[in-house]
Amino acid sequence: MHKKILVINPGSTTTKIAVFDNNKSLFLKNIQHNPEDIEKFDRIADQFDFRKTIIMEELNMANIDFHKINIVVGRGGLLKPMTGGVYRVNEAMIRDIKNPMAEHASNLGGYIAREIADLIGNGVEAYIADPTCVDELEDVARISGLPQIPRKSMLHALNQKAVARRFASETGSKYEELNFIVAHLGGGITVGAHQKGKIIDTNNGLDGDGPFSPERAGGLPAGQLVEMCFSGKYTKAEIKKLLTGHGGVMAYLGTSSAIEVEHRIENGDEQAKLIYSAMAYQVAKEIGAMSTVLKGEVDVIILTGGVAYDKNFVDMIIERVKHLGIVRVYPGEDEMRALAMNGLLVLKGEIQAKEYY
Repeated sequence: MHKKILVINPGSTTTKIAVFDNNKSLFLKNIQHNPEDIEKFDRIADQFDFRKTIIMEELNMANIDFHKINIVVGRGGLLKPMTGGVYRVNEAMIRDIKNPMAEHASNLGGYIAREIADLIGNGVEAYIADPTCVDELEDVARISGLPQIPRKSMLHALNQKAVARRFASETGSKYEELNFIVAHLGGGITVGAHQKGKIIDTNNGLDGDGPFSPERAGGLPAGQLVEMCFSGKYTKAEIKKLLTGHGGVMAYLGTSSAIEVEHRIENGDEQAKLIYSAMAYQVAKEIGAMSTVLKGEVDVIILTGGVAYDKNFVDMIIERVKHLGIVRVYPGEDEMRALAMNGLLVLKGEIQAKEYY
């Protein structure tokens, strides 16, 4: 039986929408927003009507028949910590979306999905799947060294779990039967230890932990960071921007574009080569650390995300971690398909949607 799935994925200056018929993509649109239009809003939640109106206009122009939509799946945002899975967008979730723990465009995904599902009617419901705040850490992984600063789980859970399931499917296994180390290589970098269906440890890729990335500083020497914070040279906002946005490769090379860095290296830029080598080195170290979390019982190491398209960068990582087990590379992050497939599993009754509290 054919099932139609509407997917909504808000980004900082874009909104992606898609319609799938089972696992086949029927429609995909990446709506680019004028930054000046976005900057008019004080809070992310205030963008709700602006983005919803544009989405509805695009769907109408594409002649999408709303009465044939069976489910709406939105990108999950920065909500309370939760285990992985698919969650129904309920009143408790809407409440927390309107008053989030942190501002991020993905918070709007569930909010808009719920509104459109209500407009469609006919029992159509809205869901989110594997948001950034997925937290399946073991208690021992939460200890940092200071009780005031517990370790938190913030990672690319959607793509990490999607590629792990993809590998399991390709090898005739189940995600819940295998142990994975998955490294998502994007603007931020997160490395997760997946043990039999749960991400039991990961670096917090949102605001400072683990490898540095194209635009994030990653873990830093704590004492030197304290001295920098109290030097009087920087405001709190400026420090935060250095950690997330202007850190990592951007801080060293003035760009966060992996393609530009590749070109610089090809043209003999030794500094670019050193920084990229250092980023690969730190990713490999984090993978090595996660292998100890899994006590060496690693079925596969997966490299994914946009930077995984760079074969030279991937090869630098593989050279250092290949002794730990087989390595597979799934470049990119097909979030739209991952969201749709989670919705399809709910429609087929293969997974049970969870309730948010």
